Amino acid sequence: MCGSHHFVANGASSKKCENCGFEYFMNPSASNVAIIVNKNGDILVERRKHEPAKGTLDLPGGFTQIGETSEEGVAREVMEETGLKVTASTYLFSLPNVYRYSGIDIHTLDMFYLCEVDDSTVAVAGDDAAECMWLSPDDIHTEQFGLRSVRWGLIKFLERQNRFTSAEEAQQ
Repeated sequence: MCGSHHFVANGASSKKCENCGFEYFMNPSASNVAIIVNKNGDILVERRKHEPAKGTLDLPGGFTQIGETSEEGVAREVMEETGLKVTASTYLFSLPNVYRYSGIDIHTLDMFYLCEVDDSTVAVAGDDAAECMWLSPDDIHTEQFGLRSVRWGLIKFLERQNRFTSAEEAQQ
């Protein structure tokens, strides 16, 4: 606020000016991730076009923009990256993450959504995606995903799916 160069760490989540007392809290940026499953049970996966983690696998998603809800953000990101129109999104869970961009660590809160799309047959890579592909859950190897929270999110999602599938089979 005062222009001083005495802006120092003040605990784990804030910096404080030693001259004027202004304190800035470093809160996480809102981010979203889409899990899209087609009628065959395959999951839509992308190959990252840009750094960080260029060339690794990813799920559609990105930062929520100012003025939009997380649901609007996930729908926009899916449209930009795949050309698919989200018709419904169901919140699943969130995971904290650190996203390295331009040499800066950006702390994020990644919100995962199960998204339904109007026509899953027309996915075309765009924006940050170099390629789109449908993978069977059995063919997903989470170590091929370059972003930590996406890896953990997929593990969590797939574990839930297996647990529910096993429970359904046990009832039959």
